[in-house]
Amino acid sequence: MKPLQISPETAIKLAAELKVPIEHLMHMPQHILLQKLADLAKKESATPSPEKPDSSS
Repeated sequence: MKPLQISPETAIKLAAELKVPIEHLMHMPQHILLQKLADLAKKESATPSPEKPDSSS
């Protein structure tokens, strides 16, 4: 299995978000990585984000 074709910056950010070592991330099967990203996105959308003030006034 070849490593994922992502930039080093992306790998660092993903490893931090998913809380896995970069070495594990780079050799993770793509379908598992996509599932983890979907779970992360679902979790982020479920938590209410702070409202930003409307600056269009």
